[in-house]
Amino acid sequence: MGTSFIAESDVLIVGAGIVGLAHASAAIARGLTVTVIDRDARAVGASVRNFGHCCVTAQSGQLLDLALVAREKWLDASQKAGFFSLEAGALTIARTPAELAVVEELAASREPGQVALLTATEVRSHLSADANPPILGGALLRDDLRVDPREAVGKLADWLARQPGVRFLWQTSYQGGSDGVALTSRGEIRAERTIVCVGHDLDYLFPDLAADNQVERCGLQMALIAAPLGLALRPAVLTGTSMLRYPAFAETAAASTLAMEMASARPDLVEIGANVMFTQRPDGTVIVGDSHRYATTMDPFQGEATSSTLFDEIAGILGVPSVKVIQRWQGIYASSVRAPFLIAEPLPGVTTAIVTSGVGMTISFGLAAKTFDLL
Repeated sequence: MGTSFIAESDVLIVGAGIVGLAHASAAIARGLTVTVIDRDARAVGASVRNFGHCCVTAQSGQLLDLALVAREKWLDASQKAGFFSLEAGALTIARTPAELAVVEELAASREPGQVALLTATEVRSHLSADANPPILGGALLRDDLRVDPREAVGKLADWLARQPGVRFLWQTSYQGGSDGVALTSRGEIRAERTIVCVGHDLDYLFPDLAADNQVERCGLQMALIAAPLGLALRPAVLTGTSMLRYPAFAETAAASTLAMEMASARPDLVEIGANVMFTQRPDGTVIVGDSHRYATTMDPFQGEATSSTLFDEIAGILGVPSVKVIQRWQGIYASSVRAPFLIAEPLPGVTTAIVTSGVGMTISFGLAAKTFDLL
């Protein structure tokens, strides 16, 4: 008697976060049938806990190439699946001469218009009040996109589930397997290729692969705040701390001076690994953050001092005495000092594809295209 499979398809995708869904999209674009499984009833991980910012322009090298591919696929997916997307770029605020020098150096290295320098008045026009300390200038990063992370992943999954040859099995855990047969909590699935997109949980399935590639967890403190009166932001907003985290900024010669300045003037931000930035959702609320800490197993407890440091800094940028917090949460993503993403084949017929840096939303669709190109 032959084996009875609960599903059969050309490709099995493990994980229905944005990286998994991007791989499912890439599979159907190639005419393949797809089964997607996820241990939860919907996406609740990094894909819904982020800024919804596709930080394209501030990438460099291979990441920039992947981000530019992803940008077009994000726009296509938004149109097909009907979720909010906005081609408004990102606003980078410079409040010290060192920050301004980084922005100017990056602008000079890029094609005209990709990094458009702005006067202090032009930067302030995007905010509801004067920032503290005063803004010296900034830039608009042309190619950045925004989506609402709480909407985009769910609507993309719903659209994919309606496509011919696509099946979703929620609340179904992957338990291993190779050579065309995957073991799950609901039974066996036959697929010529299994692509595992489980992000920071890679070590639950392939601990040796995670250890060999120094994959650990990065924990973030983030929050949702009420918008100050009159605030209507189109672009994402980045600050000097962002310039030390995103490669295109960090690779400038001026960034070394900024790093020294930040260490001297703002050790409180350096200590928590701050990337002070924010984005406004379609309902007007503002996603703010974030801090960074690293561990193989992430402590779930959030420090109020870290949140206060972030909130005070953001209130200063918005020119208000304080912010009104609506929600708080901890984000977690995979991180590795070795590379910003990992594509590997731990078993015959099984590929892992994860982003090991904070650019999962930014490069997800580009990474999926690369994965299939390598198969």
